[in-house]
Amino acid sequence: MRFYIYAFLCCVWWDVTFGARRIKLGLGEPNSPETRNAQPVVDYWFQQKLDHFNPTDKRTWKQRYQINQDFYKSGGPVFLMIGGEGKMSSKWINSGAWIEYAEEFNALCFQLEHRFYGDSHPTEDASTANLVYLSSEQALADLAEFIVGMKAKYNIPPESKWIAFGGSYPGSLAAWLRMKYPHLVHAAVSSSGPLLAKIDFYEYYKVVEDALSTYKPACVTQIKLANQMLNAIIKSGKEIKYINKKFKLCDPLDRNNKKDVSNLFESLADNFAEIVQYNKDNRKSNMTDTNAIITLETLCDIMTNESIVSPLEKYAAVNDRMLSSNNLTCTDYVYEKEVNILKNVSWESSAASSRQWTYQTCTEFGFYQTSNQDEHVFGNKNPVNFFTDMCVDVYGEKFNTDLLAKGVDRTNWMYGELNIKETRVVYVHGSVDPWHALGITRTKTVNTAAIYIVGTAHCANMYPSATTDLPQLTKARIAIKAFLSDWLTISDDLDSTNQETVRFDSK
Repeated sequence: MRFYIYAFLCCVWWDVTFGARRIKLGLGEPNSPETRNAQPVVDYWFQQKLDHFNPTDKRTWKQRYQINQDFYKSGGPVFLMIGGEGKMSSKWINSGAWIEYAEEFNALCFQLEHRFYGDSHPTEDASTANLVYLSSEQALADLAEFIVGMKAKYNIPPESKWIAFGGSYPGSLAAWLRMKYPHLVHAAVSSSGPLLAKIDFYEYYKVVEDALSTYKPACVTQIKLANQMLNAIIKSGKEIKYINKKFKLCDPLDRNNKKDVSNLFESLADNFAEIVQYNKDNRKSNMTDTNAIITLETLCDIMTNESIVSPLEKYAAVNDRMLSSNNLTCTDYVYEKEVNILKNVSWESSAASSRQWTYQTCTEFGFYQTSNQDEHVFGNKNPVNFFTDMCVDVYGEKFNTDLLAKGVDRTNWMYGELNIKETRVVYVHGSVDPWHALGITRTKTVNTAAIYIVGTAHCANMYPSATTDLPQLTKARIAIKAFLSDWLTISDDLDSTNQETVRFDSK
């Protein structure tokens, strides 16, 4: 199975042979504007506490951050880009919509790498015992300590307003940071952030189905037929060699190994989910070679190609296209291989970040994208226990469904899920992005905004402006800038009484 991990915010998009591809979050690197002569990026290190909630623990570590002072003028705000579950990309310190806003508002810009990801290593390795210090709560405290530290180090005036930016998981962190530390953060832009922790995230594939159906209803019909045919072959035991060959499996399929079968179904479903979630999002990887761009239209055109008679043959053709685009020769799907790689505690492991992020899903969030109904488009081989079993298999017996349920409940009551109480946060979501199902797309609180962009995907508003942007995406970026302009004129102890829900579509 080909698992990919997508770094959640200002971080780089990466992939490994195995990883937590089933938890699809994050964004890619921005396409740097050719007209901007950015200064070389320097890494700096901030001494951070290991455990913010134990005053007797004096251990510290070095957290990586970067700074952009190109547009800063005295009296300007401070922008903070929050890192997510991947290595921090230097490209984001010089590019992206937030940098365009920084130029407009003369802002000083920082980006901070998330603990346990990239080069920010709080402990000697990523053992399960050490991962107890990995949580969203510790990450938020890191951000608070960082803000206080940067104010002192760079002599930032106390009246300067800090604005937090984040996309995907860091989009959630941006909103939570504003809620938990309002005296430090004046406002926040939360892009594609899931605020509702949920173990069984069955809505994910419903959004994927809707996006594919909107382009071509026949596409969904063919996908469903292909999965039914695949299931019938595996169930009967006949023509297994055909499946091995057609889907280029790295290892022969054992139809009696339920977890391998589930992994295979999940991998093939992810061929579509990956493309839908990031459809036409202007990532750097999608800007360099127009011939290599794969969209949901590309895959649906294959699935509705009448020159290929069998739906299963079409499904295999989509898999071929995805293998080729990722420079892979075969489909790796063996469950035990994945578990063994995720058990590697070394920082040098190719799946280091996926081990960390999987841990967070097993203890805080869930977010498992299930497909377990008999009539499900992508089959019924991925019930929630398929995902929760991996928590036990990777981290040990105590990481069971009971611990996860308590962790998810704690996340929701600690942050307020979709009833979060805060002000001066703009929530941005795209209709094609499945994660909007766990986010805020309508506001009910004073001085908070929700922007819903029809036709855009995950974190699309965060990338640099481009001539190819949909008109509604351009309007959304303008609206975000308008909210920032308004909020930057408001003092910390005052709030206006407006509330906004803005929907941008192609009309």
